[in-house]
This record gives sequence, structure tokens and C-alpha cells, in this order.
Amino acid sequence: MAGLRDLSLRHPGGETPILIGPGALAAAAERLAPWLAGRTVFVVSTPRVLSLHGERLGWVGERAARRVVLEVPEGEAAKTPERAAGLWRAMLAGGGKRDSRVIAFGGGSVGDLAGWTAGCFLRAVEFVQAPTTLLAQVDAAIGGKTGVDLPEGKNAVGLFHHPVAVVADTEVLATLPRRELAAGLVEVIKMALVLDPDLLARVEADLDALLAADPEALAPVVAAAAAAKAAVVERDPSETTGERRVLNLGHTLGHALEAALGYGGLLHGEAVAYGLLFALRPARARGLDPQVAARTRAVLARLDLPPLPAGPDLDPDTLLGFVRRDKKAGEAGVAWVLPTALGRYRITREVSDDELHRELTAFLADPWA
Repeated sequence: MAGLRDLSLRHPGGETPILIGPGALAAAAERLAPWLAGRTVFVVSTPRVLSLHGERLGWVGERAARRVVLEVPEGEAAKTPERAAGLWRAMLAGGGKRDSRVIAFGGGSVGDLAGWTAGCFLRAVEFVQAPTTLLAQVDAAIGGKTGVDLPEGKNAVGLFHHPVAVVADTEVLATLPRRELAAGLVEVIKMALVLDPDLLARVEADLDALLAADPEALAPVVAAAAAAKAAVVERDPSETTGERRVLNLGHTLGHALEAALGYGGLLHGEAVAYGLLFALRPARARGLDPQVAARTRAVLARLDLPPLPAGPDLDPDTLLGFVRRDKKAGEAGVAWVLPTALGRYRITREVSDDELHRELTAFLADPWA
């Protein structure tokens, strides 16, 4: 189909094809037919996604021996060990076997939950990511990370379980609220800032069309962001060399904000945006060009992010506690990803608690300063 782009991500377990563009779900029907043939397929999704786009997966029932739909809640509420256990029981009751299949059909939370469920069920069954949000198409569905949250931290329990395919149909993005599109663009901006300056310029130029869900504007942006992430993941598939940590830009404080707010009040991309704004502070102190910082703030400001919620748990000490418990923290401390210039970055553990406390105090008073 016109406008479709094929990418691939090589990893220790093999290679994951990534199909991106308008009509990708329809195009995937024949490609996935051998994978579905004779299998019981569990489709993990939400009532909202199924009502909007369920017919786009009609071919699953036609090509599989049996299709079982398992509904989960929207957002982070789905990502709990208890919810995963419920899916495991439902899969056993539905006749799930080692060669059964799972399709994650939804946003990043659905993909994280379904991927982890598939990775643990009967010591791992294969699954496909069919992301329906911009954030999931450019980030969450790519790279093999799966997991669920604990009250003490986001994605605190998880594993690497690469999907056999990622199918990112940009036509489904037309039904997203503007707020969710903006949240997804935060992940694009994050990667563009340190990995692909040309993509950043494209986002700046086409931002109005992107926020209006223009499919012609979205398809190349999704493909470029997905390609940038896939290239990093290929070089560091299991976060053993440290290079993949660049993708954590904005997430260290972003995850802490989400946890402190009880996974409510901010979408994931919005929390990452505030985390990125915060990262500009220690980056500026270490030589980041003020014009790069200003440019980053300017494009984020155009997204009309909601204000940082006020609350008794949103204080420097509480946030630092969550930062220290972040899943990427090591025995030597927290590694901060800081931009150093357009297309360049550094990863450092040399940000003291005193500096963090001071900067967090100022940041909470005025995140945009």
C-alpha cells in the first residue's frame, strides 16, 4: 500500500519487522496469516479501542482457529500484577497453550501489560504489538520492554520480550484526542533532540498538522522516530552497554512524577515533558547552549501541556525518593541523560543530591523558567 514503510529491529532473539503507515493493519492480514493459522489468539485491548477500531482486526478471527478478546482498563490502571494474573487465568480457561498467540491492541499500557503477560505465560508465548496511540507507535511498542507497575515505582516488574511484529497503523491516530497526540509528540521531541535534529525541525514545522492528526504529516514522523529508536535498541538490546539509556531522557523525573501522583493527573508523555524540562536545568549547568534549551522549551510549550498538578506528595524529597527507586538506577546511583547539543548527549551520575534538591525546588515553583 502507498505510504507504508517497512523497518526492522534486529535483536538477540531474531528480527522484528515494523510496518508503519496508513492501512498497516489491513496490510498485515496476509503477512501474519501463517503466524495465526491453527492457533488460539488472545487479543488484549480496551473497550474504547475495540469500539473505535475493533473491525480493523476482523481478519484475525478469519485466519486463526479461534479468537478470544480479553478486555482491560485504559491507561496505567491496567498495568498491575493482579491484572496480569487475571489475564493468565483467562488464557488458561480459554485453552491457551505454548503455541497460542497474543495481540496487544491499544496504547502503551496495553502493550506493556500484554507483552509481560505473554512473556510469562507458560514460559513465553509469541505476541504482536498493534499500537493505537502515537506514543506507543513511536516508543512503547518498539524495543521489547514489557512490564507492570508497583506503588513504589513505574515498570518495576518486567522483562524483555520482543514481539514477532509491530504493526503501527497511522489511520487509527485520527480518533485520538489532541491531548494524547501532544503526549505522544513529547516522545518524538525527546528522540529528535538527541538523535535526529532533522526530525526536530520537521516537528517544529508541521506541529499544527501533527496535532490535527493529519495522516500525511504523521506517517513520516512516526517512521523517523521509530527508526531512531530501533537503531539505538539494535546497538544495546538489553541495556547492557548503557547506550540505550539515552531513551530515558526525561523519564527519570517523569516516572517519579507519575508515581508521586498515583499514576493519575498526567499522561505518561506529559510527565516525560516535565522530566525533559527539568533535565534542561542540570544540562545548562554543564554547558548546554541556552538557545537549544530555549528551542526545546518553545516546542514543548506549543503542545499546551496541562499544568503540573499540585499535591502534598509533589515535593523535592518525595520525588527524590522515587528517583532513587527508578528501575534504571544502579548501585552507583541514578544515571541522568542530559542533552549537550542538538543530536548529542551525555549520561552522568555526577548530579549530587544537593543539586537535585535545589533544582527540584526551583522547578516545582516554575517548571518553565
